[in-house]
Amino acid sequence: MADIRTLDLNLLKAFSALLEERNVTRAARRLSLTQPAVSGMLARLRESFNDPLFVRAPHGIVPTPRALELAEPVAKILRDIDGMLQPAAFDPAQSEMQLTIASTDYALRAVVVPFLARLRTLAPGLQIAVRPVENRQLQQQLERGEIDLAIVTPESTPPELHARRLFDEEYVCMLREGHPAAAKKLTLTRFCALDHALVSYEGEMFSGVTDSALLALGLKRKVTLSVTSFLVLPEILRDSDLIAVVPKRLAVNTHGLTLLAPPLAIPGFTKTVAWHERTHTSAGHRWIRQQLFDTFS
Repeated sequence: MADIRTLDLNLLKAFSALLEERNVTRAARRLSLTQPAVSGMLARLRESFNDPLFVRAPHGIVPTPRALELAEPVAKILRDIDGMLQPAAFDPAQSEMQLTIASTDYALRAVVVPFLARLRTLAPGLQIAVRPVENRQLQQQLERGEIDLAIVTPESTPPELHARRLFDEEYVCMLREGHPAAAKKLTLTRFCALDHALVSYEGEMFSGVTDSALLALGLKRKVTLSVTSFLVLPEILRDSDLIAVVPKRLAVNTHGLTLLAPPLAIPGFTKTVAWHERTHTSAGHRWIRQQLFDTFS
């Protein structure tokens, strides 16, 4: 009795070639095999299907009724296998793919918002979920498929992940329009004397990269407010005389606020996108990552 476990799928390719060519020599040429090899494959096909399948004729071979019955099922199997071996096509305009992005609130505003605007135009059916970044769980979350992309920094990206730079960020001072300090040159002395607000996700609540830069100069500023979100900061600054040193991409086009250059050099940072090998070759994920890169090219 024929058993699928003993059937070589290459025999089905030989069957298809024999059926189309109706000639062993031409079928062998098509398969880049020798005529004896194809004759041997035909013998194995006959044994597997318990039927002659092809019989000799004056100008080649002709299929038996059983071979004709097998023609469409065999063709479908070969098409299905070929489809399995080809990368899945991705049509962004029709896709309803789900994507989960891990992002800080800074990256939500500076990266995800413009990225989503691009995706809504090119792939309106995509479903996007945004989750907070959990640096300690990042590798495992990407590995388990809980997130697909992470907007992070090079320092927080595990070396096992794929990663690519998006952009370099710099800092500016942000304060309300009409603030007394906005009418004068912002000297280092005046800067340190003002009341400051800062954003601190973790670590020191009242100290950040600006304070490290000041410390190197033997100076200190007066931080009177610490919050955990960049997104609330513009509202706070509009209603107070506080000043804040913020990433420039968060400050541009912010209504009611003035931007000034810091009176000292403050090291900026780099934003990268990280992903796992699990999605590295996926056609859909490759397309999505390219749109992200193009957004900030």
